[in-house]
Amino acid sequence: MDLVFVALADATRRRVLELLADEGGATATQLAGSFPVTRQAIAKHLQVLADAGLATSERRGRETQWTVTPQALAPAIAWMTGLGESGFDDRLAALQRHLGERSAERGIGGIRSRPETPANPLRIAASGRPTRPL
Repeated sequence: MDLVFVALADATRRRVLELLADEGGATATQLAGSFPVTRQAIAKHLQVLADAGLATSERRGRETQWTVTPQALAPAIAWMTGLGESGFDDRLAALQRHLGERSAERGIGGIRSRPETPANPLRIAASGRPTRPL
């Protein structure tokens, strides 16, 4: 599963996977036309995807045809789904309720009235010296 996340961490590889899925397969040369990099760079990205089990290749004459293997995503998807179902949202909501209750007990976060301003406030001139009230 770690190799899947390593492979998916790169935006170019994610886009390569999208193109392979959309096209049903492609060669490194065909894919390179969609990127500002060389065919060799795309071939290296494809090899990382293959090492993670996300893509497979098949030699056809002089070209190698690459296809996506979506089943390799299953363990990563199951792990991420498990995180969402582990009650994290419920625990976060409980923590927010608890903090709200504690704040209310302490008088924090409520609407407070403004303190009264004195009738003759001391004014500070631009020079930084106090001046007499008007």
